Amino acid sequence: MKRLFLLFVLGTLLISCKNDPKNSEAVQTSEDSTSVSSEEREFKVLDSEYITADSLWLPFQNDLDEFSSEVYEEVKALVFEKSIPEIQESIASGRLTYEELSLFYLTRIREYDRENMLSLNSVIALNPELIAEARKKDEQLKKSTNNHPIYGIPVLLKDNINTLAMPTTAGAEALKDNRTEDAFIVQQLKKNGALILGKANLSEWAYFFCGECPSGYSAVGGQTLNPYGRKIHDTGGSSSGSGVAVAANLAPVAVGSETSGSILSPSSSNSIVGLKPTIGLLSRGGIIPISSTLDTPGPMTRSVIDNAILLSAMTGVDSEDPASSAAQQPSNLYKNLKNSSLKGKRFGVIKSLQSDSLYTRAVADLKKAGATIIEYDAEEIDLPNFLRLLNLDMQKDLPEYFQKYGGDVDFQDVQDVVDYNALDSVKRAPYGQALFLGILKDSASTEEFAAIKDTLKINGTRFLSKPMEEHQLDAIISINNYHAGYAAVAQYPAITVPMGYTKENQPMGLTFISKPFTEKQLLEFAFAFEKTSKRRKTPKDYNE
Repeated sequence: MKRLFLLFVLGTLLISCKNDPKNSEAVQTSEDSTSVSSEEREFKVLDSEYITADSLWLPFQNDLDEFSSEVYEEVKALVFEKSIPEIQESIASGRLTYEELSLFYLTRIREYDRENMLSLNSVIALNPELIAEARKKDEQLKKSTNNHPIYGIPVLLKDNINTLAMPTTAGAEALKDNRTEDAFIVQQLKKNGALILGKANLSEWAYFFCGECPSGYSAVGGQTLNPYGRKIHDTGGSSSGSGVAVAANLAPVAVGSETSGSILSPSSSNSIVGLKPTIGLLSRGGIIPISSTLDTPGPMTRSVIDNAILLSAMTGVDSEDPASSAAQQPSNLYKNLKNSSLKGKRFGVIKSLQSDSLYTRAVADLKKAGATIIEYDAEEIDLPNFLRLLNLDMQKDLPEYFQKYGGDVDFQDVQDVVDYNALDSVKRAPYGQALFLGILKDSASTEEFAAIKDTLKINGTRFLSKPMEEHQLDAIISINNYHAGYAAVAQYPAITVPMGYTKENQPMGLTFISKPFTEKQLLEFAFAFEKTSKRRKTPKDYNE
């Protein structure tokens, strides 16, 4: 069974072209965290050919020159590995400003992210107006009260999320000039006072492009690397840059997106907290799509409290997104989390996962905190035609994005992008574009497509809901993104929390999955587990 679960990983389920998971036993995925060696990996492409030092740092040069190493150390004591409430406490006491906070993260990005022996290649662009906007926040703070906790906090966005200040590329050379308006969730972040720090690298086109490329690679951003094992451990995909940047304290929080595992995978691979919400809880408007059936943005943070704060700052009804219009809007996501308790909660533990010692230790932590543990054998259920669902959705969803949300780019559909890449495949598609070619070859009638979606939702829901109902469970407990495919098609939310490290220092996450619109409860479960276990540790080479 475990091998089947691992087939539903990667940013958007990077599986073979065979539609039945049972027929894909031989497929090796880069997310298979149990099979990564401790030897350095060789990459066909490492550094970006499109990002230059001038393009990143020219807008900040004078301010960074004045931000001395002494001030950096003072700020670090107030910011490094701190939660948003802790940072806001330092702001409120006058020991820290939002300008200093922003300069701290810019300094770390310049130090660790590009063109050196520790480079991570996690950031693809920086907001040139960041410092000016941070100064405005400092001024406005003197006159404002009852601000949202996200106020003044720099937020890194995965580079498939539209922003006014920077192009939205999905990591693709084809979209390097795609200048757009803000996505709906970015509008909400700004309305609540957040600062946009920049854009994070990603597995190109949210890992639904090249087929054989490593996670974390994009033509524009280069190859993102894992701070817990640079060139050794996989970054997870497709929100690779978001996960890496948060893990290495290059950003306080980041936004990722998920179709099937793209938040859960890089969050667990980089020892941070990642939440994949119920479809529609957050708007998808202005986000480069794969599947309108499954896509969702979500928060990626070092702590559960920050996750709840970032999630709440992005909520709101987007009338242009039908799933958002129909969704239940949560309240008080971050308030009273400190009172979370696991006493009396019932969690389903999958027997086949208990060979993992970190999982069994985490289950023991839950039990110690008062939870009731119910062990069960997971039913073997296929997810047929999953890849076809993605193909068929993207055929219609990408043209709709270009028409409704895209900038002034000369593309209308997948075929246009494929043709453009073919003109210079060495630079634009060094690993090929097999998944895009697969999209072009697929087709289905309206009735057939509806049947594919119905079968997937029924099967995924059965895999999760049957044990939950039989055993009256509050959540099912998994590892990393092992069951992301089932959660995706069932449209169940999931949250992963650091649960420790293998002997090779590879991070692993404990993942809670529950019924739609139970994000508040999932955050409470995650907070209580985080408090009782305290497994996260800073990557040692990025602690200065």
